Amino acid sequence: MKINAFADVSLRALMVLAAAPGGTLLTTQNIADAVGTPYNHVSKAMARLRGLGLIEVERGRAGGSRLSAAGSRATVGQLLRQLDSRSDAADCVGPNGDCPLINECRLRTAMARAREAFYRELDDVIVAELPGSRQMTPVFQAIGMRPGL
Repeated sequence: MKINAFADVSLRALMVLAAAPGGTLLTTQNIADAVGTPYNHVSKAMARLRGLGLIEVERGRAGGSRLSAAGSRATVGQLLRQLDSRSDAADCVGPNGDCPLINECRLRTAMARAREAFYRELDDVIVAELPGSRQMTPVFQAIGMRPGL
């Protein structure tokens, strides 16, 4: 199963925030640089994550974002359910309208069950537990943070 680009960026942003030492505030630009994604995309993801209560934001010159308590407990399955913008697991709507086979379609139902099984499998994976120090040390060095900070 493939996740959409927005969910991917959001997951990566949460992982960077989770790995930030001691609740360090990171700017959206820091996060964009860390995950190798354009600022505008990360900015939209950060706004959504804030709306979901997964991050806390402090404004101002020394401001930035950090993982919230809810964000530190969020699971990948939970997050993907909230960020998946596709209403249909199968692409049942074509350029000329609905698929002519859409009435009582068993494929759509099977695909929806498969998507939910995918999410259920990720319900035990806590986003904040995913990043490791070997993975994140070069990321933080690349954005000018000392690993021991």
